[in-house]
Amino acid sequence: MDTSVDLAAVKSRQRAAWAHGDYAVVGTTLQIVGESLCEAVDLRAGSLVLDVAAGNGNATLAAARRWCDVVSTDYVAALLESGRARAHAESHIVTFQEADAEQLPFRDDVFDVVLSTFGVMFAPDQERATDEIVRVCKPRGRIGLANWTPESFVGRVFAVIGAYVPEARGTRSPMLWGTRERLHELFGEAASEIAIEPRQFVFRYRSPMHWIEVFRTYYGPLATAFDALAPEARSALTQELRDLLEQGSRSRDRSLVLPSEYLEVVIKKR
Repeated sequence: MDTSVDLAAVKSRQRAAWAHGDYAVVGTTLQIVGESLCEAVDLRAGSLVLDVAAGNGNATLAAARRWCDVVSTDYVAALLESGRARAHAESHIVTFQEADAEQLPFRDDVFDVVLSTFGVMFAPDQERATDEIVRVCKPRGRIGLANWTPESFVGRVFAVIGAYVPEARGTRSPMLWGTRERLHELFGEAASEIAIEPRQFVFRYRSPMHWIEVFRTYYGPLATAFDALAPEARSALTQELRDLLEQGSRSRDRSLVLPSEYLEVVIKKR
């Protein structure tokens, strides 16, 4: 990490981007990942679970459905409100608390399980975020993560976006959380075991253009990128994304059926 980077400014821009649009529209489609992750960490009813950078609560709801006591955190208040509405609709009692993944407002060694699905990986200070989720997890507790890989469809989307709106200098790519090497760098000293399994999430939309329309309207990072570009650049970005979608889709009709690899990670704390 470049110490000259203004991480507070980076985080402020990130928070604004994730608050832009309505991530919940996209987030709910990823629910199956939260369910799978809860099975991977072998959740037990009655466990105290923390969902970090929870978004609109996919892992939160998956844990609550397994009768766990869940605390759901994010630094975007509107996303927590969406998660709260979902939990209320299913009659789950969940604690929702606004919190930064790099500065969690909890005591050491509190939670039996700490989860994050496509969330903590976007923290600009990766080491600090790692230290925090390790700190609040009990000794011999488990940390469950779902992280997009650099080679995945989502990883390639972020690479395309980065060509038009570059990431802040001196920060590490969030996609590094989707590599075995980086995960061992971050968690190796704190872990007694790190289990990593490649998984596929399949995006299913009416068409490639439908995916683009939904994501440029509701997915903060892409909506922010489009807003920052001149009309010609927007058209070029649209075309690059459409090409990427059409190349990756396994559908033989007009719909989009596009797998994107992620790593399902279960870390056992020492």
